[in-house]
Amino acid sequence: MQIDGTVVLVSGGASGLGLATASQIVAAGGRVVLVDLSEELGHQAVEQLGNGATFVAADITDAEQFEAALDQADELGGARAVVHCAGRGGDRTRIIDKNREPGGLDTFAEVVRVNLIGTYNVLRLSAARMARLPILDDGDRGAIVLTASVAAFDGQIGQASYSASKAGIHGLTLVAARDLASWQVRVNTIAPGIMDTPMLGRLRQDIRESLAATVPHPKRLGHPDDFGSLAVELIRNPYVNGETIRLDGAIRMAPR
Repeated sequence: MQIDGTVVLVSGGASGLGLATASQIVAAGGRVVLVDLSEELGHQAVEQLGNGATFVAADITDAEQFEAALDQADELGGARAVVHCAGRGGDRTRIIDKNREPGGLDTFAEVVRVNLIGTYNVLRLSAARMARLPILDDGDRGAIVLTASVAAFDGQIGQASYSASKAGIHGLTLVAARDLASWQVRVNTIAPGIMDTPMLGRLRQDIRESLAATVPHPKRLGHPDDFGSLAVELIRNPYVNGETIRLDGAIRMAPR
């Protein structure tokens, strides 16, 4: 799928991985519909990206709100691609605490609700719109890129909810690709490692340096542009389908 002239919806597009992806799409001649909770960051992102971007404030777990974002994309010709970056971090809750009391169920459910159920909501609603679009010359109707994490495979102590939610996204990927193949919609997932996002930017410099030192090669934190370039390639390449790709410099996370 060619990026030039294509409408791409990017959830979590007002900052971090989403904004880096949107920047590369606009640079390649595409149009982006940014979806995010923060109106302030959303409008700042549009100002940064220019005429190739529009913003819709929406909660990915709310079907009506996300449909409104897809309506905005339809006004531009319809979203041929979706890059879903929105989500939340974990709760750092142990399964049982030091007093042998079980961890809370509500906090586990909330992480899964946002990360996994929110992803499924974006997937199902986006695919329904793409299935109505005409088939392109390369055989695609659309392409969807989801975001998991290396925590799906190397979950650390205290990451039960986060790892479970991201493992669910990995498990959904191949099923979704097979399910949507008859509609010519591809589905792939990126599983980032330790990325230099605004969330990580709040850590002290010495902690950031120690994290970077754990990456085999390149010995640095991942750049949002690393994610963006891979997301763009997954949209472009018509033969990549049903894959979860680790983007982590070969890191394997320690237990803690």
